[in-house]
Amino acid sequence: MSRDIISDVLNEMMNAKRANKEYIVITKSAKLLIKILDIMKQYGYIEYEVNEGKLKINIKQMSECKAVKPRYSVNKKNIEKYIRRFLPARNFGYVIISTSKGLMTHQDAQENKVGGSIIAYFY
Repeated sequence: MSRDIISDVLNEMMNAKRANKEYIVITKSAKLLIKILDIMKQYGYIEYEVNEGKLKINIKQMSECKAVKPRYSVNKKNIEKYIRRFLPARNFGYVIISTSKGLMTHQDAQENKVGGSIIAYFY
C-alpha cells in the first residue's frame, strides 16, 4: 500500500471495474479524494456515499481512471498537449487539474484561463 490515497483508490476502482464489481468500499479518505469523486459524480461516471467513515463507490459507466504520476505542472497554453496525451479522443473524458481556484476539469481550466497541476484523468 502506497502513501498516495488518490492513486490507491483510483486503482481499486479500475480493478473492481475489470472484475465486474458494481461497487467498492474504502476505509481511507482525504479531502482531495472527495473533491475528485465529486467531479466524477457530477459527470455521471460514479456514485458514492459516506457511511460510518467508510466510502462506498458505485462504478457506473467508467472505462478508465488513473492518477497522473508525476504530477505535471501545466500553464494555460499547454493544457491541450496533456489532453491529447491522456484522453483517447477529443470531447471524450476529463483531465482533473488542481489550480489556484480549486480542483476543476481541463475544460473549466481553459475557460477560466488558469493552469495548475494535473492530478488524474477519467473517461
